[in-house]
Amino acid sequence: MTEEKKVAAKKTATKKSTVSVTLVKSFHGRLPSHRATVTGLGLKRINHTVELVDTPEVRGMINKISYLLKIED
Repeated sequence: MTEEKKVAAKKTATKKSTVSVTLVKSFHGRLPSHRATVTGLGLKRINHTVELVDTPEVRGMINKISYLLKIED
């Protein structure tokens, strides 16, 4: 019996557009859903910047709490 080797399909490194988000205002004292959105984006403290893949879901989260953020495309 000959054993066939399965070749794993290589994932091509596609350049996905990203967006940089910086928390510029405190999220303490905000609505619980807004606080959850801040932590969902991965932001931990004021002036903390994260780079996220630009998807409709992430854009919706950014729009929800845009008054707390600085956004750079």
